[in-house]
Amino acid sequence: MRIRRKAFTLLELAMALAAMAIVASFALPAWHSQIARAHRIDAMTALYRAAQFVDLQTPTRTALPAGMDRVPPTGVAVYRLTLLPGDESNGGYVIAASPVASGPMLDDACGTFTLDATGTRGNETTGAAAPGTGECWRGR
Repeated sequence: MRIRRKAFTLLELAMALAAMAIVASFALPAWHSQIARAHRIDAMTALYRAAQFVDLQTPTRTALPAGMDRVPPTGVAVYRLTLLPGDESNGGYVIAASPVASGPMLDDACGTFTLDATGTRGNETTGAAAPGTGECWRGR
């Protein structure tokens, strides 16, 4: 009399691994795009926060304080914020959020996010196939 043990066969294990590989091939790119979108939204939020800070300062500052010059404020920086001088056409200043050289957003198609004192949003990119400002600022 044979005793039958309950266990997975090699074929069942191979089928389960193949199914997991198919699911992962669709899920990982979507997960990476969601992480990039979250980083972009963090950069946009930091730009608005920095613009409010600069607008409340008298006299106008020439640099952002520590903690406000990076995204996220703590941990590993993904974007660096810089306060650039402006002129009459842009309200007096421009704030730029540039991807950190060793960060995950370095090769992002949206490039550097900019916001000036008049509220004009923009992107400075080096790639030829860069999306429009509306596409990059879609989260905000």
